[in-house]
Amino acid sequence: MGKIHAMMDMGKRAMMNSQTALQTVSHNIANKTTEGYSRQRVEQVTAPAISEGNLRLGTGSRAAQVTRINNPFIDKQLQGANREMGFLNARSETMGRIEQVFNEQQNKSLNQYVSDFFNSFRELSNNPESTTIRTIVKESAEALTKDFRRVEGQLETIRRDIDFQLDARVGEINRYSGEIAELNQKIASVEIQNAPANDERDRRDLILKKLNELIDVNVAEGDAGMINVSTAGNALLVTGFSKTELTAKVDPSTGKTEIYAVGQAGAHDIKITERIKSGVTGGLLSVRDKVITEVRDRMDNLAFTLGNEVNRAHVLGYDRNGREGVAFFETSPNRAGAARSLQLNELIANDVGRIAAGAKDGSPGDNTVANVISRIQYKQVFDNGAATMDDYYNAQVGRIGVVANQANKQVETQGNIVKQIEKLRESVAGVSLDEEATKMIEFQKSFDASARLIRVADEMFDTVLNLKRM
Repeated sequence: MGKIHAMMDMGKRAMMNSQTALQTVSHNIANKTTEGYSRQRVEQVTAPAISEGNLRLGTGSRAAQVTRINNPFIDKQLQGANREMGFLNARSETMGRIEQVFNEQQNKSLNQYVSDFFNSFRELSNNPESTTIRTIVKESAEALTKDFRRVEGQLETIRRDIDFQLDARVGEINRYSGEIAELNQKIASVEIQNAPANDERDRRDLILKKLNELIDVNVAEGDAGMINVSTAGNALLVTGFSKTELTAKVDPSTGKTEIYAVGQAGAHDIKITERIKSGVTGGLLSVRDKVITEVRDRMDNLAFTLGNEVNRAHVLGYDRNGREGVAFFETSPNRAGAARSLQLNELIANDVGRIAAGAKDGSPGDNTVANVISRIQYKQVFDNGAATMDDYYNAQVGRIGVVANQANKQVETQGNIVKQIEKLRESVAGVSLDEEATKMIEFQKSFDASARLIRVADEMFDTVLNLKRM
């Protein structure tokens, strides 16, 4: 009788095992399209055997635990690849906007305005007494200064938009950090009971991937399945159940948004902007603090040099009424901000007769100064006397084009790398509907067989109970 009971117990446990396995298969199928999900399997182990005399009898099987099928090494590779992808995407998109500022196919370029300005002085040298040509000189100068301000204004707009994006990204980072801290607590409370927190770990891995896409982070796993997350060298974001927030604040001295780690227990906030090297945040910072700063410096240098060179020649001449020449442009005393502040002298703007074309008083047809100014365009005044204004500007535009093109190619290359790693992860941890359907039939048959075993044991009981009637 005892052995018949054992058969019924084994059949019952086998049915429960099959039911657990079928529930896990259902869970896999339901999460086929869930981002970051790892398929799960029921690990069955042999139940402890019992001894009867010189016999060792098995007692069936039991479900040990439900495990997730994943490869931590591939997950770390994917996190790193997404970090680089975020950096390159942010850099490529922002470089594309900077490239449009100097797009000569859609807009009249700054270089064309410079050429028009010097060409107007060439026209003036041919007819120094013409009021019409002097008006053209004035208008070309005003158009030139306006385009300098356009370039400066568009670069400033891009810089402010980057600051806005940085503020938004900091908010996302804080949200992800908070969720990781909550998941740490959930995982610890589950795994302290020796049961793996599969779904919570999948979610945490997904959040880590998204966090890596935003900023470079380091992850260290501690006790009870919890992780500590740090960024920008050693700034802690998550420690066990607690998180440290980042904040974005405008630096009054520069007008730029800087990123700080909020100090704990009344400590000062720690500036970490310079430490951030990767992710979307790192890509935005690299363009803002390096590329845009360099481009604006070069535009300031071009405006400062052009204004001073023209002024230096213009003040040595005489206007149409025999008056000594005045500064043609109002320029900044420093190179910084020269592109924004460059403008036509108000005296000339109000009276084109103040434009000096000749080098001698009382010589209305003298065109000496007009010729000198027109030749400034081809004067080697940049890079220690190695480059003209055209060379300097074209080199700047070419540099932007090369950097933007490289960024686009790097995005394409890195995108292929990310896809390859995602396919590799999918081959290991992804859900295959065909495989799950096969497993479902297998466990269904196992459930039916276990039920039949119980039915056989029940029939054996009936036989034993009916022996007395025989």
